[in-house]
Amino acid sequence: MCKRICIVLVLLYAFSVKAQYAGYTLLANSTTFKDQFSAASQKINTIQSDFTQEKNLSMLSEKILSKGKFWFRKESLVRMEYNQPFKYLMILNNGKVYIKDAQKENTVAASSNKLFRQINNIMIDCMKGSALSNPDFVSRIFEGAQSYLVELTPTSKNLKDFFQHINIVVDKKDFTATNIEMYEPGGDNTIIHFNNKQLNATIPETLFAIH
Repeated sequence: MCKRICIVLVLLYAFSVKAQYAGYTLLANSTTFKDQFSAASQKINTIQSDFTQEKNLSMLSEKILSKGKFWFRKESLVRMEYNQPFKYLMILNNGKVYIKDAQKENTVAASSNKLFRQINNIMIDCMKGSALSNPDFVSRIFEGAQSYLVELTPTSKNLKDFFQHINIVVDKKDFTATNIEMYEPGGDNTIIHFNNKQLNATIPETLFAIH
C-alpha cells in the first residue's frame, strides 16, 4: 500500500511539474498582480501596434504566419488589419463584427454567432484588463523574469468546444498583453504577438466605423 501511495505521489508531482510553463512560477497569491493589472488597465485608453499571428495546425508541419496592424480604443473598439500574406480586415465595434477580405465583406452581430461572440469578448477583455473577472474562465497566474502569464481555462461547455485554454502574456513594464495564445481541444493553436506598441496615442474613431 505504501509503495502504491508513493507511486501515485510521484505521478502527481510529475504532472504538476509538466503543467507549469518554462521560465514561469505559479503565484500562490495573485492579489497584488490583479490589483496592478487592473490599475494599469484603467490608465490605458488606446493601444496601437504591429502584430504577428502564428497558426499551428496539427495536420500541417509548417506554421501559417500572418502580419498586420492592430488598434484598440476604449471601451469596445478593436481593428485588426492583416496585410501579409493576404489582405483581411476585422473590426469589433460594440457587439458587431465586420469582416472584409478580397472577395466580400460582411457585418454580423457577435451575439448571433458563438465563435464571433467569444472572439469579441476575449479580445476586448484582454485589452481592457477585465479577463480575470470573466466568470466563464478560471485563472492561474504565473510570474517570469520579464512578464506574467495568465492562464484562462473555460468553465462552460460552449467555450470548451472552442478552447482548451487561453494564455495571455503580460509585460511587467506596462501590464499590457504581448501575446494572446489560444489553444484548441484538437491540438491546433493560434498565437498573436504584439510589438512596437504605442499607448494612449490619438486614434480616430473612424478607424472602427462599420459601413
